[in-house]
Amino acid sequence: MTVLDDQLDLMVASGVESVRAAVYWSSMQPYRSWKDVPAAQKASFQSDGVDDVPTNFGGLDTLVGAAAQRGLAVLPTVINAPAWDGKLLKFGVFYIPRSNGPYGNFLKALVRRYGPHGGFWHTAGAKVPITMWQVWNEPNEYGNWPIRPFARSYVALLRVAHAAIKSADPHAKVVLAGLSNYSWQYLATIYKVKGARQLFDVVGIHPYTKEPRGVVTIIDYARQVMRSNGDARKPIIADEMGWPSSLGQGTNLYGFETTESGQAENIAAVIPLLAQARRRLGILGFDYYTWAGVESPGAYTFDFSGLLRFGSGQFVKKPSFYAFTRAALALEGCRKKAAVATRCTQPS
Repeated sequence: MTVLDDQLDLMVASGVESVRAAVYWSSMQPYRSWKDVPAAQKASFQSDGVDDVPTNFGGLDTLVGAAAQRGLAVLPTVINAPAWDGKLLKFGVFYIPRSNGPYGNFLKALVRRYGPHGGFWHTAGAKVPITMWQVWNEPNEYGNWPIRPFARSYVALLRVAHAAIKSADPHAKVVLAGLSNYSWQYLATIYKVKGARQLFDVVGIHPYTKEPRGVVTIIDYARQVMRSNGDARKPIIADEMGWPSSLGQGTNLYGFETTESGQAENIAAVIPLLAQARRRLGILGFDYYTWAGVESPGAYTFDFSGLLRFGSGQFVKKPSFYAFTRAALALEGCRKKAAVATRCTQPS
């Protein structure tokens, strides 16, 4: 058993049913052509099957295959352009595409590999095809998309991505990049771009806030914007939410940091609130950020967000892990999960 296997098993036992995974385009396609690939690395790459770009599928194959064995769905969030099609603007964290076509081709390759008719499933032991694809992350944040204003240029990328995804799987769902901070206002600016509404099937919202009830309030604000733009029926995913337990330890820059006990209390409170509001607000699901963090005094605030902390080669369960497990299993009607995420061995 690998560390990944151990942690995925623990996720299933704690009530997790899906995994949101950052897919770094730059890591999977670092070279534009085969002549650029060092001889010692060529065995790790294969053609993407779209534009013959050398692609290292190994890491993502491992994650998707291991998740499928456990009945876990995967939501890929595709970010960070490789240097051959990327530009890093001042104060940027991610390389953004110089031209959007290669990003679309990469997405098409991923859908052809991991979608319902993907070649990956011909040899995989279990099949849980990927049916939702998220186009970038938090473009409203300057570091993630340092073109201001962001909406028009992000929608241009979304347009290419939508066409590429749907060409490979017409039934796939395109998930709008998760929006943070005043997310409903940023969502409104996206709707103002001509044709944007037709380019996504699911809205992603990152409702970080101090109080659990504020999570539902933010989603409600986003739903109001969607209704006013004719999207009352499109679902919302809270694809990042949570509280860093960094109070007194981290950099404390955001205003919603708390203690380990406060983190646990907030998680215990927010999951039932989301369940209660699910139908009213069209909430498709939520992703807690994050499973595990590497915590140290003075570290970045979000390093303390995990349900577990990792250090000295060990994962340590925090009070928030137990709070999440109790609330998730109660929501799913389970006392104990089976080896597959969608089944209980002991229904409640």
